[in-house]
Amino acid sequence: MSEVQLDWKNLPFGYVQTNGFVQVDYADGQWGTPELKTDVMLSIHVAASCLHYGQSAFEGMKAFNTRDGKIVLFRPDMNAARINQSAARICMEAIPQELFLEACQMVVRANSEFVPPYGTGASLYLRPLLLGTEATVGIKASDSYSFIVLCTPVGPYYKDGFSPVEAVVIDEYDRAAPCGTGKAKIGGNYAASLKPNYMAKAMGYPIVLFTDPAEHKYVDEFGTSNFIGITEDKVYKTPSSSSILESITNDSLQQLARDMGLKIVKAPIALTDLGQFTEVGACGTAAVITPISAVHNGEVSYRFPDSAAPDGTLTKLYGMLQGIQYGELPDPHNWLVEVTL
Repeated sequence: MSEVQLDWKNLPFGYVQTNGFVQVDYADGQWGTPELKTDVMLSIHVAASCLHYGQSAFEGMKAFNTRDGKIVLFRPDMNAARINQSAARICMEAIPQELFLEACQMVVRANSEFVPPYGTGASLYLRPLLLGTEATVGIKASDSYSFIVLCTPVGPYYKDGFSPVEAVVIDEYDRAAPCGTGKAKIGGNYAASLKPNYMAKAMGYPIVLFTDPAEHKYVDEFGTSNFIGITEDKVYKTPSSSSILESITNDSLQQLARDMGLKIVKAPIALTDLGQFTEVGACGTAAVITPISAVHNGEVSYRFPDSAAPDGTLTKLYGMLQGIQYGELPDPHNWLVEVTL
């Protein structure tokens, strides 16, 4: 194993070429055997359904070097279940859980030297990807698929890490329709978010808060992550909506909040009720929690003074989740899966 020369403590959240990715194909009604591929370029038919009709689903997950020298994956079974939920929504072939987990283990083993060292605050980001590959010019579900797991070492999603940012509401555009594909992690949803994200950045805000696509009266989710809010009386609230992706990070934080004695409420949150929160965060795999110091909605601004407070609830939850992932704290819910090297 060669030593990788990277500035581990200053990694961007971007792509770094590794030893390769894992690919397994579905054809003639069955899945094949996972293989390690070293050529970063895919060979795909020009008429593949993923290119023309958007049959593409993906996941985001991480592997960590722990304090005791193990490499672990965080809740990979949840990612396996969610990619199949996404696949079902756009009529793609389900990936057997054992195949999903085998491919993830295989790609980490093949790239173990790219898992950032413990103590650097970085991790190995895995991107499972399911593509429809049948050549077709008629609108139909593909009969063949490629399941791919690539990986790359990453630093914090935002360069300043756990540091507060301001968000802006943009309701001229919807990320997903009320009965559409919002609960699925598919490329089209993210393509739909690009324009409002660029608009927000042009206004000086790094993150967009989307409203519900039916009435534009309720909080939906941030452009890259779920919305969570903490009230003054320590209630953890997150929106309930048919157009929100079910976040594995949010689910994990809710469990940790219960462990702390907090009440969890999943219900619609009106924009006009944002003032009830003393802390607001955007949570997801990439950033874990990004503290939100303010949300601007036209001429109205809501400020959350404790979102990144040292003794705040979000700060504690962030430390607890990271502590479990890096093996610094006990794993009472058995979320970590060791990679066999």
